[in-house]
Amino acid sequence: MIDLGISRRGFLAASAGTAGLLAAGRPVFAALPKPASPVTLNVVDVAGNLALTQKAIENYRKAKPDWASRIVFSKAPAPELPGKLKAQQDANRVDIDLVLTGTDVLSAGIDQKLWVNLLPDRAGDLPKLSDIYLEPAARMQGLAEGQGVVVTYYPSGPLFEYAPERVKQVPKTAAELLAWAKANPKRFAYARPANSGPGRTFLMGLPYILGDKDPKDPVNGWEKTWAYLRELGETIEAYPGGTTPTMKALGEGSLDIIVSTTGWDINPRVLGVVPKSAEVFAVENFRWVADAHYMCIPKGVSAEKLAVLLDLMNHLLTPAQQAYTYDEGYFYPGPAVKGVTLAMAPKESQDAIAEFGRPTYDKLIADHPIELPLAADKLVQAFRRWDEEIGARKGK
Repeated sequence: MIDLGISRRGFLAASAGTAGLLAAGRPVFAALPKPASPVTLNVVDVAGNLALTQKAIENYRKAKPDWASRIVFSKAPAPELPGKLKAQQDANRVDIDLVLTGTDVLSAGIDQKLWVNLLPDRAGDLPKLSDIYLEPAARMQGLAEGQGVVVTYYPSGPLFEYAPERVKQVPKTAAELLAWAKANPKRFAYARPANSGPGRTFLMGLPYILGDKDPKDPVNGWEKTWAYLRELGETIEAYPGGTTPTMKALGEGSLDIIVSTTGWDINPRVLGVVPKSAEVFAVENFRWVADAHYMCIPKGVSAEKLAVLLDLMNHLLTPAQQAYTYDEGYFYPGPAVKGVTLAMAPKESQDAIAEFGRPTYDKLIADHPIELPLAADKLVQAFRRWDEEIGARKGK
């Protein structure tokens, strides 16, 4: 890999939030070389992460106008971004500086060698992540293979959300869910896993629920899972290309049960897309499959911008900025670092979660194991096989 020429220059505060970390006895961030002139950063979100981090990113520009003069935000469909980035890199014309992504595009980028290697190459320019992360977030960081940095975390799912006025007998097992779907065709659905957090959490959670041979091997260890998904698919009319259409369908009454997660349960009810009265359930043998959002830097970004991006990462990992990630429950809880409580979040976040959160989540999190998602190469295999064997039967 090309040396981008960024050196460590002492142990000075790298962001406005660093002083608080020093006072708390937390790791000290290394100083980074200030750009010769303020840069414009192009940030692309393929995971809905800006709902959690945009305010904190804008805080960085306000705090350091001599580092970043302007930050441009845009969103893109997850399946399309890797090909776009690869084309830009092949043409030596990369115009994307930071990608905010879930495990899907992270994995595709690792597979296609799209990302700058951050760890251990740039470890001196970042906090000691193992010291500041919550334990599951630290495990999620391992999935990045050094090519991304966790910025938000939640236990995720798979959960099932339903309309209680239409579903009177709530399934308690995977077998009962399948039986319900057969008895109520076209009333259950989930979104394409390659472009849906709940969809891929469902895909990765089923092997644990069904007791498959190897939940970490979608090629040779998911015999029960693939059979179940094929049979379940016979009851499904279509697989939407993203999670939002499933939420709208539940709210509008064209679906009765959908796949969900903690955040996708809370936030659409806050927004009124799904009625406040909607309920959730987990089935027998349920285990959480954790999820996280990552900050990834595409290869081809200039050395000067790389310094600013690393400085921005330090800023986003401070407790004060992490508190914004509670948002309105979209990635509940949201913070990836230790010591960030809901009381530190903006009042609108506290009010939304007080009204629309579920106290049962604390018990579910405490009582059920939290598993890691598939490793990057296995996740790519799982997506490919789902597209070919499950999704292709309905079209996408």
